[in-house]
Amino acid sequence: MTSTTNPNPRILGTGIQEGLLLKPVTYPWAYDLYNQAVANTWFPHEVQLGEDLSDFARMSPDERHALTHLMSYFNPNELLVNKALAFGVYPYVNAAECHLYLAKQMWEEANHCMAFEYVLETFPIDRAAAYESHVTVPSMAAKEEFEVRYIKRMTEQTLDISTVAGKQDFVRNLVAYNVILEGIWFYSGFMVALSFRQRNLLRNFGSLIDWIVRDESLHLKFGINLILTVLEENPDIATEEFAAEIQDMIIDAVAMEEAYNRDLLPNGILGLNADYINTYVKYLADRRFEELGFEPVYGVANPAKWMAAANDTLELVNFFESINTSYEVNARA
Repeated sequence: MTSTTNPNPRILGTGIQEGLLLKPVTYPWAYDLYNQAVANTWFPHEVQLGEDLSDFARMSPDERHALTHLMSYFNPNELLVNKALAFGVYPYVNAAECHLYLAKQMWEEANHCMAFEYVLETFPIDRAAAYESHVTVPSMAAKEEFEVRYIKRMTEQTLDISTVAGKQDFVRNLVAYNVILEGIWFYSGFMVALSFRQRNLLRNFGSLIDWIVRDESLHLKFGINLILTVLEENPDIATEEFAAEIQDMIIDAVAMEEAYNRDLLPNGILGLNADYINTYVKYLADRRFEELGFEPVYGVANPAKWMAAANDTLELVNFFESINTSYEVNARA
């Protein structure tokens, strides 16, 4: 019988009989994140959203448009992340502790989808219009097409994870869904969503977003640690050309988010406008560049310092050179 233990463990692989033993844990950072995720378990209906209905009734048309626009984007993309995980990450990872975390993350993405359904059920939002927007609004559709392009490479084409090209595709998918979708685009939307509460509106909705952000911060930590581990174990994939490609992916993503935010806030609300949010997007992108070991590109200050606790993930070292093997789980101050 084939052994279920591996004397030289690697985080990537497709062996069905590998990764069947949890202890001893090979990647403690993944096991720690799984335990944190379990401790964070929550359910949408624990929040009394109905108490926010009076706020919704007195919101301006532009404010209601912004909330609907956010639901249009968040709802389908939580499920899109699950496809990226189920087809583009889980099958190519061997470690049992990573599988535990990914299973919990997939449940969390489903829970977030149900949370946004709860919002749509509670507030008098045109559900059909909200659902259609992710394909009919060009800026929103462009973001989805970007993500689908990378996920399709993992799901609809043959991917040989033992090759340099296959491993690079794996990392591209992680950057697309984890660093960009979850780490920049989602956080941009979270800032707008939480801005309502900053103006004493939709306070319970804000609590729901808080819980989602808490989950997403762990998703981001897991994804970045996974990227670093793959690079540490496979240094041959970290070429200058690949580094430049990763940087260009993030720069392109910032441009797409800028266009999206102009559609989100065509006239400005709550003291916010698209330029303000897009400065925050560039700040987020610089943070992700730094966490991956690159130099900042935009050099802007955080315009929403009240979001600082949500922004912080890990203090990491160079993406392609000095890979840190002492991964920290807790966010930095």
